Parts: sequence; structure tokens; C-alpha cells
Amino acid sequence: MENSGYTTLTRQSGLMREMRIVANNIANAATTGYRQEGLVFSEYVQAVDGASSLSMGQGNVRNTSFQQGTLTQTGGTFDFAIEGDGFFLVETPSGERLTRSGAFSPNAAGDLVTMDGYRVLDAGGAPVFVPPGAADIAVSSDGTISSEGDPIGQIGMVQPLNPREMVREDGVMFRADDGYQPAEDARVLQRFVENSNVNPVLQLTRMIEVQRAYELGASFLEAEDERVRQALRAMSQ
Repeated sequence: MENSGYTTLTRQSGLMREMRIVANNIANAATTGYRQEGLVFSEYVQAVDGASSLSMGQGNVRNTSFQQGTLTQTGGTFDFAIEGDGFFLVETPSGERLTRSGAFSPNAAGDLVTMDGYRVLDAGGAPVFVPPGAADIAVSSDGTISSEGDPIGQIGMVQPLNPREMVREDGVMFRADDGYQPAEDARVLQRFVENSNVNPVLQLTRMIEVQRAYELGASFLEAEDERVRQALRAMSQ
């Protein structure tokens, strides 16, 4: 295969990855706390002795948008949203994870848990406990939970030390391998949830652009294949 074919194939591979990412963004446009993803393309330039340099583009790096999503009032006592930069701290079987999805509820034991049953943690890494039968639950902006005016716990809000290096493990859970610290400038809003920060219109527009670019590359590869076939047929005559 000639250099033009290899260059086009690397571009096509990146476009396929971006199409999957865009489709996943659209599918999660209504997912609470979801963070939109994008794909970063990089260029590789290889010098060739006695010829022009060879340039190839490849899309391998995923980029997550941490832009604040819109907040929706739900009225749920244990629905929470973070305003500002910060994440809720959650305990999973694989370790501590960070999330912006704050639709919580107490389980049978009184632990505050996510929709998947993972326990919500305070800033020190201990489970947040809501005593069964606790009445008049209120949560202040710093995450302190009170029952009838008496503090009973505090929801942890943390900030990753290196946000760009966080690893997404599913739609709303992130792993911060570089660690995290308390989120000083974030505040909790009770009876609200944060919507996905996906803009469906922009994502649909991008999907059309990626599809057209992929079809253009496919047409080029087909034309190159036919050119090579014609050249081989001419040589064999």
C-alpha cells in the first residue's frame, strides 16, 4: 500500500473512534452528571530520505469537558448538585471514585448511596450515615447534613489534583490516580441534580461532519484501489 493509503487509513480509524464517542455523548444527553467527551487528533511527521516528509493524523486521546451542566430542581430530599468545580466521593468495589451525579438515597442500613448502591463518603473517606427515621433533613452549602437542626454528617466534595488525567470508568464515574483534595470553592445544592453537559444539537452536527469526512476517505480508498487494479491489469497484458 502506498503512503497515501496508509495516511487515509489512520485518518479513517480516528474518525471511527470519534463517531463512537459522539454517539455515546448523544445517548447520554439525559444522564445526570454525565460529562461530554471529545477526541484529540495528533499529527505524526516522518522524514523520508530523498523524498517529501510523510504526515499522518491519528485520533487516540480522549478529552473530557468539565463545563458545568444545567441544574434542575427535583424536590428530592437526597438529590444534590455541586455548583462549581468539585466531585462527590463514592466507594466502589474497585476503590474510591469521583462523580457529579448526586441522585442519592439512604439504604436499609442508613448509608447514603448512589443509584448503583455505592456508598457516598465524607471528605475523610468514611461513609455518610443518615439515621433511620431522621426527620427534617437539610444540607448546607458545605455538604453538612442536619436533622431537625442537629448536624449528623457531611457529604465530601473533592477536587482532583490533575483533572485532565482522570480516567472515566463509566458514564459518570472517574478514577483520580493522582489523588484529590477538598474542593474549597464548590457548594452543594439540595433538591437539585446536575444535568449532562452535552449539547445534543452540536453533537448531532458533529456526527454529520464526521460521517461526511469518513465517506470522503472511503471514496478515496476505493478510487486508489481501482487505480492500482487498473495498473496491475495493464502490466499483465
